[in-house]
Amino acid sequence: MHIDRQQAFSGTVAADISAAPLAEYLAARIDGFAGPLTVERFKGGQSNPSYLLSTPERRYVLRRKPFGRLLPSAHAIEREYRITLALSGAGFPVARPHLLCTDESIVGAPFYVMDHVAGRIFWEPCAPGLSAADRAAIFAALNATLARLHSLDYASLGLADFGRPEGYVARQIGRWSEQYRASESERIDDMDRLIAWLPGACPKATGAAIVHGDFRLDNCIVDQAGHRIVAVLDWELSTIGDPLADFTYHLMQWFMPVSETGSGVGSLIGHEADPGVPALDDYVAVYARATGRAAIPDLNVYMAYNFFRLAAILQGILGRVRDGTAANTHAAAMARQVRPLAATAWVFARKAGA
Repeated sequence: MHIDRQQAFSGTVAADISAAPLAEYLAARIDGFAGPLTVERFKGGQSNPSYLLSTPERRYVLRRKPFGRLLPSAHAIEREYRITLALSGAGFPVARPHLLCTDESIVGAPFYVMDHVAGRIFWEPCAPGLSAADRAAIFAALNATLARLHSLDYASLGLADFGRPEGYVARQIGRWSEQYRASESERIDDMDRLIAWLPGACPKATGAAIVHGDFRLDNCIVDQAGHRIVAVLDWELSTIGDPLADFTYHLMQWFMPVSETGSGVGSLIGHEADPGVPALDDYVAVYARATGRAAIPDLNVYMAYNFFRLAAILQGILGRVRDGTAANTHAAAMARQVRPLAATAWVFARKAGA
């Protein structure tokens, strides 16, 4: 059955955490927080469960780690809290964080609380239902927001130790190869080929920047009436690394295998000619100009790496389905994209000379 992504991932459902101890904890630590508190869980998201916290005066959002057994270094909400705190102070569009709690007795897992940011989330990358001008403006805003992120002086924001920029892509390949093997449920030949080929094909880094790690339209909140990005969400994979790896991840939407159920990652395939959707080459040129580059070198290698990385991430979701820690009811269907993602990665690898 094919789902409506906008309907399936928007809105909230009943929460699986208790409001009473949380309300008592927050009232003592957040200025102006006063109950009664109601808690609802957002339907969207695949990794760290998120909740809408409503009080008579204000709304907040809570992000927690999943319950149960977790893969090493995954679900790094502590890093999410730190990066959003720094970016909020720099005026970059994020939800302002209020506190980080590592005491698992409050809701059953570590969590942090941030402002609730009002706006729209588009679960399809083509932003359906908009005029050509509005759609084009949203793509322009996405491009400009990512270019701005990559242009920030991370050391001045206190993030010099947030990651090691040297060898970023090589470490990512190693990390996601290990994560893939840890959650592997069946043999996929293309993944085996990629794990063998990618370490020797790493492009040379052309700089270091804050990288988001999962930058796409459905991880952004767009203002209600216009096309401004008012908050970038889901910073779990952020670090200091190669900005071109981050930008080419964002380009994957132009080549993303279409999910037969609609529950996977959204795709622009079939929507390339929608009014306002920019041509890939034009979109790349805009980013290059904004960041002072003549072009994006090693594009095919970067694309192979990114499709491999996403396949490994989704395999991890499948592992969480197996272990009972998946955060989304559509997680199993989403994880069925692992094979087509691996196949797409290998197509780009062959283009790069594999």
